[in-house]
Amino acid sequence: MGSTMDKVKGEANKAVGKTKQALGEATGSDKMRAEGEVQEAKGHVQKGVGEAKDAVKKGVDKV
Repeated sequence: MGSTMDKVKGEANKAVGKTKQALGEATGSDKMRAEGEVQEAKGHVQKGVGEAKDAVKKGVDKV
């Protein structure tokens, strides 16, 4: 997967995770809230992977 796609999917996972957390809090569902926290964390990691790929590519392009 390319760096841009990683960053886009990461942002999407973060947004869905935040939505799940809010829904879990609104309905009193600890399970939904926890799933949201996990998905948001996954999004942060995925976005970080995309940024790391960009950094590596920029470093290689300089050589």
